[in-house]
Amino acid sequence: MPLLAAFPDRVLSFDGALQTVRSGAVQCLDAGPFGVYCGTGDGVYRQSDADPTEWTRVADVGDVTALAVHESGVWAGTEPSAVFHAPDGETFAGCGGLTDLPSSDDWAFPPRPSTHHVRWLEPTADALYVAVEAGALVRSPDRGETWRDRVPSGPYDTHSMATHGDRPDLAYAAAGDGFYVTEDGGDSWHTEEGGLDRTYCWSVACDPADPERVLVSAANGPRSAHDAGTASSAVFRKAGVDADWERCDGLPGPNGLLASALAATGPGEAVAATNRGLFETDDWGASWTEIETEWPPALESERPRGLVAR
Repeated sequence: MPLLAAFPDRVLSFDGALQTVRSGAVQCLDAGPFGVYCGTGDGVYRQSDADPTEWTRVADVGDVTALAVHESGVWAGTEPSAVFHAPDGETFAGCGGLTDLPSSDDWAFPPRPSTHHVRWLEPTADALYVAVEAGALVRSPDRGETWRDRVPSGPYDTHSMATHGDRPDLAYAAAGDGFYVTEDGGDSWHTEEGGLDRTYCWSVACDPADPERVLVSAANGPRSAHDAGTASSAVFRKAGVDADWERCDGLPGPNGLLASALAATGPGEAVAATNRGLFETDDWGASWTEIETEWPPALESERPRGLVAR
């Protein structure tokens, strides 16, 4: 199964050998029914079906910080915070009203406090979740026509989300302020952190075979998640609804490991992209095996921006 991993200056493909299929600034990556898309500082690009090294800009919507490719279309989030939607995967239109929400006065990204951006988009059959970094996780019940503001029990600093088609009201949020779960479509949230020894959560994946089995990458804070000089991250697994988190064996770290990107690839199967290489599991994180490849030394100090399986 070909893998695509995004790093700040390239998209890498692995289907037996590691190759760069895109050079240049990359901020996010996703794939789905409409193809493979990456978000950059100058818009949305789509990979050519005929030649994976060719990318075409399909949307000039500014600084793209989040992407979601879904049966409902392709969604793009930007900085400053805005959401764009292309039902056909090509023609993007803005979804108004996002920054009219009452909580928007409090949104701010600490490194650049004069602005904020969409960190994650999670479309489901019933709703669209939009995570603003930092300040809110909001929802739209009608594909961006109207918006529902954050709820008091919800996460403040969501970095990524995971949902499952068998449980449309269940969603997981990996956030800077902890690991959050909703079982009612976002009306209320609670944290599940038993067994986590670090709660600055970054990437989350849900087992396609069981919506209650989850993986998450986590660190002690932003610097240990994103700064190679102080990196100290780990990946944890949750084996079921009543289980505590367990740290995964077989991965590098925590010392020297930046926040990993996680992607489910099949029932009980997942891949982790790290600054130390690519790793795979077929027992939902109980054990991991490194995918053999020549890992570019430059990536050992870079955090992955996204990971998808085709």
